[in-house]
Amino acid sequence: MQEGENLLINGQWQVHQRYGKQFAVDQWERLLPATEEGLKRYLSSGLIKGIGPVTAERIVDYFGLATLQVMEQEPHRLQEVEGIGPRKAAEILKSYRQYKDVQNVLVFLQGYGVGVSQAMRLYRRYGSDTIKQVRENPYRMAEDIFGIGFKTADKIARKLGLPEDAPERIQASITYTLSRAAEQGHVFLPREILFERIKELLAVDEVNLQEEYLEQQLREMVRQRKLICDQDEGVTAVYHAPFYQAEQGSACLLQQLSRLARQYTPLEIKQALGAVKHDNPHLTDEQLQVLDEALHNGVLIVTGGPGTGKTTTIKALLSTFKLVRQKVLLAAPTGRAAKRVTEATGQEAFTIHRLLDYSYTEGEGFNFQRNEDKPVDAQVVIIDEASMVDLMLMYNLLKALPSGCRLIMVGDVDQLPAVGAGNVLRDLISSGQVECFRLGYIFRQARESMIVVNAHRVNQGEMPYLNVKNKDFFFMHEEDPEQAAQLVVQLCRERLPNYGPYDPLLDLQVLTPMRKTAAGVDRLNLLLQQALNPSARDKVEAFSKGLAYRLGDKVMQIRNNYQKEVFNGDIGIITAIDKEEAELVVTFRDVIQPRPVVYDFTELDELVLSYAVSVHKSQGSEYPVIIMPVLTQHYILLQRNLLYTGITRARKLAVLVGSKKALAIAVHNNRAEERYTFLDGRLKMGAAD
Repeated sequence: MQEGENLLINGQWQVHQRYGKQFAVDQWERLLPATEEGLKRYLSSGLIKGIGPVTAERIVDYFGLATLQVMEQEPHRLQEVEGIGPRKAAEILKSYRQYKDVQNVLVFLQGYGVGVSQAMRLYRRYGSDTIKQVRENPYRMAEDIFGIGFKTADKIARKLGLPEDAPERIQASITYTLSRAAEQGHVFLPREILFERIKELLAVDEVNLQEEYLEQQLREMVRQRKLICDQDEGVTAVYHAPFYQAEQGSACLLQQLSRLARQYTPLEIKQALGAVKHDNPHLTDEQLQVLDEALHNGVLIVTGGPGTGKTTTIKALLSTFKLVRQKVLLAAPTGRAAKRVTEATGQEAFTIHRLLDYSYTEGEGFNFQRNEDKPVDAQVVIIDEASMVDLMLMYNLLKALPSGCRLIMVGDVDQLPAVGAGNVLRDLISSGQVECFRLGYIFRQARESMIVVNAHRVNQGEMPYLNVKNKDFFFMHEEDPEQAAQLVVQLCRERLPNYGPYDPLLDLQVLTPMRKTAAGVDRLNLLLQQALNPSARDKVEAFSKGLAYRLGDKVMQIRNNYQKEVFNGDIGIITAIDKEEAELVVTFRDVIQPRPVVYDFTELDELVLSYAVSVHKSQGSEYPVIIMPVLTQHYILLQRNLLYTGITRARKLAVLVGSKKALAIAVHNNRAEERYTFLDGRLKMGAAD
């Protein structure tokens, strides 16, 4: 619902045992505004491009209550209004008619839980055929439209009369369950677990009949090559076909890289290592051994914790391969990570997407231009922050490497795994088929930092040193979640900016294990927005799903948008809001090329406030200061690698807020969440062959 609209609602009053008197809605209908003030608010709500508050007031003052009738029947008359010429009138009319079309879609979808932004996405995808497409196969929405899940599509399908055992429903539930598993990091699901999750999703009682029918639909999807079933040691692994191809293909390509990399002569190796050692006398024996391994192996993994010299090693690798006249390309999974390694090494680093020359075409979507037919122009590729590389990105990278190319992956295997499906770095190491070197020596300067010392202690299962005087790691005791949240706000608003001084938006980042709870991402964002960027009469706002987005807010992109060239996890500041054009501008600074990106108001569900972010979303980033609540309320996610990842995001200062009990739970919980992957097994199988 937009400002200025009226609703006719049917339902009944109820008394909720916790929330009291409520109105339960059975049906609702939009009514056109009946007053001039309502018309002004309606037209300037942001959904009709070209009409802001000033233009809306002029139109309604001129046409009065006949405004909508004029727009419907005599749209050319809009030019009679001061400030509206032919071009602007045409823009307003186009947007208004599109909005009316969307209104028809909204009316059709009312009661199904599909909001304005999702309806707009449906309309952009299907156009005037939206209602027809939804009627024919509602489950397409869950696959095609960001923000619409299986349950919403299923609700519509059932109300449209689709039978409970319709093949479309069962196959959609299989697709959805595997997709959700991929979002949780799984490349496949064992058949038994897949069926358990589907039965839970569909709330099935007749288990035996349903399992037989599930098996039938599974076989049909395998026949259509949508799914792949793979047997190993009595377990049937069910894959989306692209994930199976990526896992199998990655194993084959890694073995080829290992075999086919150019071999250097002993003299070339001796001269290169001697020259690098002469020019860099501070290199440790460990780092020199990495250089030697890099010259002898087609694929090499270099891992190590904070302070062990990974970046210095990358710089030395660049020098080494320059001496043997090899072209080296440097890349990282995210813009933030690529920017950091560029600044640290002096050589331009690309995001992997940019390295692979991704493109977006309207109607065809996104693809990589670099592949086996058009490989990247390099003899050596070095990937930093390799723990963040998921399986699909790894496969596309490997396909684009030319024959004889070397691949060196540098990262911290003890951090959280990639947000996407797979556990690539850990799988490569555990396979034993890829040369791996772990840097263990902590440099003296790094040993002075309690951030570094405590990160290593946590990684070894030891409690961190707390509140060592004049150091960079602090623990503030507060067991009550609500009080802990208020303390986090106080730290960001007053105490840390005065201590640093640190800019609350640019230097401070709150990290938290969970989205929900009193000290979770969602609640802290609302509290921090109120404290750092409160509402004001002269401050422009846009709204999406009941949340305000204000000029000056810190926001994060939550899905890859190849058309806008912004990616999941990119953080920026709202630098402009144009209610007349129904657009909002975010300037993303923490990327290789800072730039403004324009969002239509209907695209705001791609953004969330980012004063606080989850630890998972912080991967690949560094911040001058991190503030992290660690509470027993977060018990389900209190894990060693999560705490370790959070601490290692801090560059100058780490502040933990919570209880020692919660800290101890995290330190001693080394049970990393299992992911269903088989890349390590395929590498071992390939070696056996």
